[in-house]
Amino acid sequence: MSKVRKQIIVTGANEHNLKNVNVSIPRDQLVVITGVSGSGKSSLAFDTIFAEGQRKYMESLSSYARQFLTQMSKPDVESIEGLPPTIAIAQRSSSHNPRSTVATTTEIYDYLRLLMARCGTPHCWHFDSKGNQCGRVIESTSISQKVDAQLALKQWSRLSYF
Repeated sequence: MSKVRKQIIVTGANEHNLKNVNVSIPRDQLVVITGVSGSGKSSLAFDTIFAEGQRKYMESLSSYARQFLTQMSKPDVESIEGLPPTIAIAQRSSSHNPRSTVATTTEIYDYLRLLMARCGTPHCWHFDSKGNQCGRVIESTSISQKVDAQLALKQWSRLSYF
């Protein structure tokens, strides 16, 4: 079993203003990158680390799923180790849409939809008259299964199909 890295190690980053930069960044913590204007903060954070994290995530998806998403080019970097899937919040003023969520603001909504579609199990959200949620797993059914369910109902019962 491999040991989980506690750091992101960037070696030989040359994206935009960066000139063979080597850096070790602690994982699972809030990290701030500071420096004077033009020193390569955005090049390191967005164009190197974020771009490589997104590229690696995209590689893990099926070719069918990748066709719907924009592929990022490989950043000019020798290696990045210990990199988890990445999310970046753009450096712009956020839109003040009342329907915005964290997922739409951070632009991970489409990725979460793909994840849930591939790995999730849908459940019934119907509530009965007492306020209890159904919670049954939703599965596809054949025509014969639907007919059998209809025939098993008592007279005047109702069955809905979606």
